[in-house]
Amino acid sequence: MGLPDGEVHIATAVDIHLNPQSTEFFDGEKNEKVSNGGDENIGKVDLDDCDNRDGGSDEIDKREIDVDGEEEKEEALDDGEGLRSNGNGGDVEQTRVFPPNPQLPRPEAPPGVLIPNTEEAEKTELTPSIKRSNSTPETVYDAVHIPAIGKFFREKSNSLSAAFTRRLSLLTENDDDVVSEKQKSSNVTEFNLSGLKVTVKLKNENDESEQYKGRITFFSRSNCRDSTAVRSFFRDRKLRYVEINIDVYPTREEELIERSGSNAVPQIFFNEKLFGGLVALNSLRNCGLLDARMKELLCRKCPDDAPAPPVYGFDDPEDEKTDEMVAAVRVLRQRLPIQDRLMKMKIVKNCFSSSEMVEVLIQQFDCGRKKAVEMGKLLARRHFIHHVFGENEFEDGNHFYRFLEHEPFIPRCYNFRGTTNDLEPKSASAISLKLTKIMSAILESYASEDGCHLDYLGISNSEEFRRYVNLLQELQRVDISTLSVSERLAFFLNLHNAMVIHAVIRIGHPGSAVIDRRSFNSDFIYIIGGFPYSLTTIVNGILRNNRRPPYSFTKPFGSGDKRLELAFPQVNPLIHFGICNGSKSSPPVRFFTPQGIESELRFSAREFLQKDGIQVDLAKRTVHLTRIFKWYSVDFGQEKEILKWIIGYLDATKAGLLSHLLGDGGAVHIVYQNYDWSLNC
Repeated sequence: MGLPDGEVHIATAVDIHLNPQSTEFFDGEKNEKVSNGGDENIGKVDLDDCDNRDGGSDEIDKREIDVDGEEEKEEALDDGEGLRSNGNGGDVEQTRVFPPNPQLPRPEAPPGVLIPNTEEAEKTELTPSIKRSNSTPETVYDAVHIPAIGKFFREKSNSLSAAFTRRLSLLTENDDDVVSEKQKSSNVTEFNLSGLKVTVKLKNENDESEQYKGRITFFSRSNCRDSTAVRSFFRDRKLRYVEINIDVYPTREEELIERSGSNAVPQIFFNEKLFGGLVALNSLRNCGLLDARMKELLCRKCPDDAPAPPVYGFDDPEDEKTDEMVAAVRVLRQRLPIQDRLMKMKIVKNCFSSSEMVEVLIQQFDCGRKKAVEMGKLLARRHFIHHVFGENEFEDGNHFYRFLEHEPFIPRCYNFRGTTNDLEPKSASAISLKLTKIMSAILESYASEDGCHLDYLGISNSEEFRRYVNLLQELQRVDISTLSVSERLAFFLNLHNAMVIHAVIRIGHPGSAVIDRRSFNSDFIYIIGGFPYSLTTIVNGILRNNRRPPYSFTKPFGSGDKRLELAFPQVNPLIHFGICNGSKSSPPVRFFTPQGIESELRFSAREFLQKDGIQVDLAKRTVHLTRIFKWYSVDFGQEKEILKWIIGYLDATKAGLLSHLLGDGGAVHIVYQNYDWSLNC
């Protein structure tokens, strides 16, 4: 039903009596209570009943209405019927605000709005009226305190800033404390930046090397006790020095003779001044004049006429001759038809027939067939060519051969650089001696005193190691059969230990996995005397007389293998204490001399067994042994024989305990210790 002209009807959402026990509300139009018939929406007015029938909309206000845009509100006169005057003689319906029942739950504030929780705020109306759009209905929850929102964000911002500042100050204090503690306990200061770590090492006032501007240089030799004593003295005093090993750099021996008058080592130089040897060093140290003498000679920078430190470069020139058969080899490489052939149900790659080779030699060198066959045999003995199946040295006819560089094992050889070494082979003893000197120099410079820890990174970057790698080229066609028994034993022991160091640098340490260790021992290969040698080939094939490796069912060499000629007829159990496999539980790395190989091996066994190789528990009648005795029990014998053999390499205390256990006739239990396969670095 429409409203009369001239009348304005105002309905408010709060013009109701809220009672949680009743479903009645006050109708502003009829001025009477009306029941809603049990509707669940208690305390609400259906706005559809208040729509303007003429298509207009009535403005809804909670508390007051501004008339004609006036800012000041006229006080309404209550006539007892809920009406007031509008100042123009008309009556306007008065709007009363009824607060909600205090027993009802308080409405929750919108997120982020701070509602004062005081009694005065509840009694006093703090929020001004907010003009709403006609499309947004108002409810009792729409009273929002705008200044409170700004105050809320200001307080939160201030509290967040304060917390952030306090946290930064705490972190700064903690970092300062940590840095101060580090500075007290160490001379290293660390600055941790975002994505970057800077380490600054402070100068130590007690570091004597910082007090001298000059350079200390001394000449030495490998396996020289006096040189070792001088080296240890400089290391203990933390003095920086330059060592020139004339076994590694043989041309520097002439310089030593020119400067000192002899080739005796060690000879110490402070800058360009000759100080003397170990005797002069001990004399000045004992009388307390060494520091004054060093300050006097090292107070200035090193001049140019002082002994120069070794630098990276080519090896020292020696008497190297090209092999006399190289000319024939070069012709054969160019003219022979090298191709794959089918023989014995196998495809043999990169081979040629002996008859073709003989024809080429006859045409090129204008010789008879017998002379050409003799040349072919000489090429085979010098390992330029090999029979594809190793059946013969060289024969004329329908036999097939291949060049050394075409052998299938060549890609796995780490001492082969694309071409065969065509220089005349040197004697095996000379190569073995040079190898021992270079590796001993590496051990003295980059290993701990007991030889149990190696600096593999330092070794890989050293000039000594580069010269060792170059020396390996000379092993390709060397004749090892010329070595004596002791020379051959020292050669293969030293070569094995050097190969382990080389393998760790090139392919990494295998760790504790059985498969990785087996691959490590069998895949790292040197070509020596025309044949491939791996770590397991040297240990089990040569040193152990072609015996099966641990946890293996096959022998390294077959029945017709040429390398069997170099195998030792009898196994010396002491070899297991001279072999280092790069792990912490293995014997320390050593390099042996042919003259003292037996005594050096006995010393290695005694040192290893007295340290960690055996433990005797007399109360439990138990002997703890290294697993080396279990893996190679065939070489040592039965368990009781092993214990009797060990007694000869123990000190008096352990030997007495072990003899007591074996002599009383009781049972002795043997327990094998766990093996630490981690890298000995």
